[in-house]
Amino acid sequence: MSQVSRIRVAVVFGGRSSEHAISCVTAGAVMAAIDRDRYEVVPIGIARDGRWVLPPADLPLAIEGGRLPEVTGAGSALALPFDPDSRGLMVVRPGEVPETLAEVDVVLPLLHGPYGEDGTIQGLLDLAGVRYVGAGVLASAVGMDKGYMKLVWQARGLPVGPYVLVGDREWRRERKRKIDEIKELGLAAGAPVFVKPARAGSSMGITRVTDEAALEAAVDAAREHDPKVVVEAAIEGREVECGVLQGLDDGPPEASLPAEVLMAGERDFYDFETKYLDGSTSMSIPPDLPPAAIEEVRRIAVQAFEALDCEGLARVDFFHTPDGRWILNEINTMPGFTPASAFPQMWAATGLDYPALVDRLIQTALKRSTGLR
Repeated sequence: MSQVSRIRVAVVFGGRSSEHAISCVTAGAVMAAIDRDRYEVVPIGIARDGRWVLPPADLPLAIEGGRLPEVTGAGSALALPFDPDSRGLMVVRPGEVPETLAEVDVVLPLLHGPYGEDGTIQGLLDLAGVRYVGAGVLASAVGMDKGYMKLVWQARGLPVGPYVLVGDREWRRERKRKIDEIKELGLAAGAPVFVKPARAGSSMGITRVTDEAALEAAVDAAREHDPKVVVEAAIEGREVECGVLQGLDDGPPEASLPAEVLMAGERDFYDFETKYLDGSTSMSIPPDLPPAAIEEVRRIAVQAFEALDCEGLARVDFFHTPDGRWILNEINTMPGFTPASAFPQMWAATGLDYPALVDRLIQTALKRSTGLR
């Protein structure tokens, strides 16, 4: 640990994915909540082109007037040396010897989507011997990939809905066969399907398809975000989410009270605009469900977390069907983390407020070992 009186926390945000702006918003909220008497915060921005920088102090990190925040690349360039004994950050200036900025005790990788939430930065930090908040390489990668996520859950006997995975080579070489396979989800009979990028979040690139004629265009739209696509049969039911935290002192994971997503207006599904821009959603915490159903969803959320060998935190999303079944939708190993996001709201309702939640995540990460575990 560093020789200063406060623990040094590097907060990493932005990134190369389509969820860049949401990562910035999350970082702004988390940095505002961190106890500066206990922690020294080092903000690290990753521009859309992948450059690491010390961002300007006045960089806006909130959605203002519908304008999304962005790390532009302005600021001193940074690099992470692959020296497990240093845990330092290097400032890189053209024509000069790299300068050590600081030794970091723990990293908060507040990155969503590919090149961040998918195991890539986790692997980088493992190579550098730096502790970090959240799931490791494998859990992050599987949690990001909706196809493998469902395969793991199915192997553990957990409930998932019908789906078809569309790989890049399959779509280019066997498009007709994949279309016929997708139609068997019910589209041929008029039932809707949801076409999604397999490794994106924040509802990016998702299309609700009710007509076979619109299917190819929907797959191509999803492929703009990810060459790998998953197509899911629509499930009638209420959308419910549940937060999970790694247990304290090697105890079992803990589940929050769940939340039901309530949408106003004419939206067909919980898309990006509904989540972040138009203010048309609210949360019911807990949902209006029998106590036994609440306990059941919390139990399955913990099982889903453990099936992927997650660490730190996750938000698990479900459908609750009219006949009382819980169907797993997906897991987010680094969920949205603004005070208005579902994950902090669920934990606040469970008794853990926003600053305490951030502190718990940092402390959990500090206690875990580096390397294989």
